[in-house]
Amino acid sequence: MAQPASRQDLIDYTKRQLGAPVLEINVADEQIDDLVDDALQFFHERHFDGVIRTYLKYKITQDDIDRGRSRGGSTVSGITTDTVTKTVGVSTQFTFEENSNYLPVPSAVTGVNKIFRVQSSSATSGSMFSVKYQLFLNDLYYWDSIDLLQYSMVQSKLADIDHLLNPLKNFRFNQRQDRLYIDMDWGTLSEDDYLVIDCWRLLDPNDYGQVWNDSFLKMYLTALVKRQWGQNLMKFQGVKLPGGVELNGRQMYDDAERELERIREKMSSTYELPPLDMIG
Repeated sequence: MAQPASRQDLIDYTKRQLGAPVLEINVADEQIDDLVDDALQFFHERHFDGVIRTYLKYKITQDDIDRGRSRGGSTVSGITTDTVTKTVGVSTQFTFEENSNYLPVPSAVTGVNKIFRVQSSSATSGSMFSVKYQLFLNDLYYWDSIDLLQYSMVQSKLADIDHLLNPLKNFRFNQRQDRLYIDMDWGTLSEDDYLVIDCWRLLDPNDYGQVWNDSFLKMYLTALVKRQWGQNLMKFQGVKLPGGVELNGRQMYDDAERELERIREKMSSTYELPPLDMIG
């Protein structure tokens, strides 16, 4: 079908673009499966439609608190932290320990923006003791009873106070670790508290079938399969088939390489989010 809705539909579409069923595509099914995975990985890492910004909530357990407060070299719930000991010279010894103050995150998470702790502040929460509640209760008898500019300034002031008393958590994250390190006092957390993670997550094509029909993914996978086809045929270079036909795998490979270079340039200029400038 012209609009692939599954992995196999995309593979069939790619083969038709290269000449099937008129021509026999000399690429093994295992090779095509690997190329599909490579194309998806490039799509997820570079294409702005390959990821989605989402909010994940995580319920804190006592094991998380114990692991976050533990020091390097200990074992908590079957997780062993790293300890590295190095001897320098004859008698000088240095021991490096890594804290285990991290949370496990799904492998689909590619980046983390912020971390929020679900908690109430006496100044800005929605409880009856908050300033916001009392302001609405006592002053807003009707809509024009309060100066909106004054109200906005008060809210900004309260937000600044809340930011100073409850600052955002410092964190470290690497996509290849599946761990979110949070540098904070884990003793301030309680069991059954929640952390909300503002992050970027891969768009799973098995859940969202429109990914298979993405124009860039179709174009990129077709070029990858064409290059693999040319690479497979290069070992028959100079071999003449019946009728005087000669296979030219090198030419096909070089054409596919040029197509891939053009597609990657288009990715950088059209489909990829621009890098943020460093200010300061």
